[in-house]
Amino acid sequence: MATGSIGRIAVLGAGPVVEHGAWPVKSVIGESFEVTATVFAEGHDAVRATVVLTDPGGRAHSVAMTRVNAGLDAWAATVSGARTGLWSYRVEGWSDPYGTWSHDAVVKVGAGVDVELMLEEGARLLERAVAGVARSRDQAAVLTDAIAGLRDAGQPPEGRLSAGVSSEVRAELDARPLRDHVTPSREFPWRVERERALYGAWYEFFPRSEGARLDEGTGEWTSGTLRTAARRLDAVAAMGFDIVYLTPIHPIGAVNRKGRNNSLGAGPSDPGSPYAIGSADGGHDSIHPDLGTFTDFGAFVTRAHELGLEVALDLALNCAPDHPWAASHPEWFTIRADGSIAYAENPPKKYQDIYPLNFDNDPEGLYAEILRVVRVWLDHGVTIFRVDNPHTKPLWLWERLIADVATTHPDVIWLAEAFTRPPMMHTLAKIGFQQSYTYFTWRNTRAELQEYCAELAGPAAAYMRPNFWPTTHDILTPAMQHGGPQTWKTRAVLAATLSPSYGIYAGYELVERVARPGAEEQIDNEKYEFRDRRWAEREAEGTTLTAYLTLINEIRRAHPALHRLRNLRFHHADDEHVLVFSKARRLYDRDDVIIVVANVEPEHTRDTWIHLTMAELGLEPRDHFIAHDLITGEHWNWSEHNFVRLGPATEPVHVIHVLTEGLASSR
Repeated sequence: MATGSIGRIAVLGAGPVVEHGAWPVKSVIGESFEVTATVFAEGHDAVRATVVLTDPGGRAHSVAMTRVNAGLDAWAATVSGARTGLWSYRVEGWSDPYGTWSHDAVVKVGAGVDVELMLEEGARLLERAVAGVARSRDQAAVLTDAIAGLRDAGQPPEGRLSAGVSSEVRAELDARPLRDHVTPSREFPWRVERERALYGAWYEFFPRSEGARLDEGTGEWTSGTLRTAARRLDAVAAMGFDIVYLTPIHPIGAVNRKGRNNSLGAGPSDPGSPYAIGSADGGHDSIHPDLGTFTDFGAFVTRAHELGLEVALDLALNCAPDHPWAASHPEWFTIRADGSIAYAENPPKKYQDIYPLNFDNDPEGLYAEILRVVRVWLDHGVTIFRVDNPHTKPLWLWERLIADVATTHPDVIWLAEAFTRPPMMHTLAKIGFQQSYTYFTWRNTRAELQEYCAELAGPAAAYMRPNFWPTTHDILTPAMQHGGPQTWKTRAVLAATLSPSYGIYAGYELVERVARPGAEEQIDNEKYEFRDRRWAEREAEGTTLTAYLTLINEIRRAHPALHRLRNLRFHHADDEHVLVFSKARRLYDRDDVIIVVANVEPEHTRDTWIHLTMAELGLEPRDHFIAHDLITGEHWNWSEHNFVRLGPATEPVHVIHVLTEGLASSR
């Protein structure tokens, strides 16, 4: 018989799949997602489908699929992984002989057609099910009793048939079916990672600023150190953050050093940009002498771990002109016609203090050195890397580096800071980056946020995990420049609830919103100078957002629905400036449901009606529930349609916990 590639049962379009299976789909431990496929065969015989999950140990786990659209032969099953590592899945389509027989037998016996033949065929089918599928004695007895009933000539045909189609028989064959013509799809790779790869609150600071002091008499600065920076960790942990992210801590080049606000002429006390890495004091595997030593770094990491914080380090593959590599390995750079090394440019911007690496001259040598550098920091307790501008390096570098590191440190997380074209951002995620910076920073209107977040929470969630930042040390958007505390509160809540991972750059608590003229970044950018924020004084004034950020993180930790991305659902508000969305998650037999209602123009009061899709909340259209606002502590009786007022006179955002216990339906 000639055979083709279609198989006896058609199993098509299995997903999610990343680039036809070239890279694995992603989830974290316990994260549910849907596997779908189109499964069918010729004629009218019953067909069913199963997802087979193969765990990292090689053990198979079968999950029955449900036909969700009979007309389109669409099947689906919700799956999750219970351990980290590389899994795979396949979809198996198969003929269901019992389903076919039971359907036909009910029709024919009821009509008095081929009665004895149908009953005997049923008995033989169940005999095959007993012989061909492993069962316990009690499980097999359900079928052998049915066989006897089908052949009991002393009973009327209807009674004999009922023995073969009883609920007990159906349940047994649902659990352990007889499967004919099993046809598998391809095996598709699937990687399960630790929870922090999806969920976490980041806090960024420049270590040199924490503890930095200005001598008012001389105008000279004293740098903060890793020891003084460690004192800031208690406050970071108290606010409820999970990760402390450090900008580069390496020696900074003296040649072509940039001054304040990216000026070309650096003064004698200007510290330079920590992204211009390398000097006579060392390169990427060294610590700036003003910050301390590896002993000091170890103490910093130890204190962070004592407080429940992970340490993320900036991996910026930039070199100052006096980086040791420039002298020892000039082939790792681009040599111009005059013999000089080319500095970085992004016309019209010029970065005279940075030499970009060239990966084409000695790729193996350069790769080996980068891997060595990464292992230095792994050995000193770094578990997360925030990678600066990965889109300016070859993609093969990241695919190989992330995979090689995972062989010895499988729990390491990589965050891509790539504000660039979508194909590059998505490909970085596909080849291994666990998290990605996003365009959230520039998405301000309801329409923009809904469209963008629906994209991220949709098919892209199979491989790309967003990390939302309202501001960064490089970015201060016009909306944040012109918005006051209400805007900064709103953007923090949106970042923290739309995305499971979000980040705050130090100074957000102080609403640092003065921009450098003509630029989308802060004036007196911390990249080029020290900043003493005088935390104790500012907190004593009682005007910071510290308590608000703490509350947001407390809400996130208490509500597992906010730890997920794919459960994001949008609802409607009459006012186009009000955004409404929900997240629901079932955990330990309890439903956690959160609704967020946000005024995206929070400096102005908005009165409007919101309209909830009750099914997304696990409710019926006429149900009522208690809406507990986790921001203010207030409670309201809500239903499908609700009136809200948001703005300066109240709060810009409601974060609602849906409480349904003890409430009767209005149906």
